[in-house]
Amino acid sequence: VQLVESGGNSVQAGGSLRLSCVASGLTYSRYCMAWFRQVPGKEREGVAVLDSDGSTIYADSVKGRFTISQDNAKNTLYLQMNSLKPEDTAMYYCARGDRRWYGCRPRGDEYNYWGQGTQVTVS
Repeated sequence: VQLVESGGNSVQAGGSLRLSCVASGLTYSRYCMAWFRQVPGKEREGVAVLDSDGSTIYADSVKGRFTISQDNAKNTLYLQMNSLKPEDTAMYYCARGDRRWYGCRPRGDEYNYWGQGTQVTVS
């Protein structure tokens, strides 16, 4: 499985960005897809999770502002980010893991495929 992110950029506070993650080599129909972010010196944070059953989970810090979605025909995961704040500045990574019996969680150790990251800077 290969994941390639794009869409990161520098924007002003209040602006919007849409991140994309193109996936290849997928073989299973039950999975978890997620966006994580990390700032140097801080722990990685699970931002949004999309379960293969369609359910989603968002970090409290992004609820109401970020939306995770996917286009199965294009094998692409998206993260629409609105009302961006300076504290959203981070490297954003998409990740894929196997869906477990309890579903999906925003825990990095439950994802075994990661993209290279795309930088989002909000000023």
